[in-house]
Amino acid sequence: MKDYYFSLNISYQEFVAHYSGVAANVVVMTEQNLRLQLPASRFRPYLSQLGIRGRFRLVTDDNNKFHKLEIL
Repeated sequence: MKDYYFSLNISYQEFVAHYSGVAANVVVMTEQNLRLQLPASRFRPYLSQLGIRGRFRLVTDDNNKFHKLEIL
């Protein structure tokens, strides 16, 4: 398993406007300076009236397949 840490601060309006498409992605820069692209749908459980804010941990398997995303 691999862990990647990053922070996001996206307003509700920005998230809905830019990432409402079926195949839309969110691109983040990790604390390890890696650029990752994730489906926007993975962030919907964390969407509030304020948007998506916080520090996250992405866990992948050894083949870089998504395992889980959690807010810290």
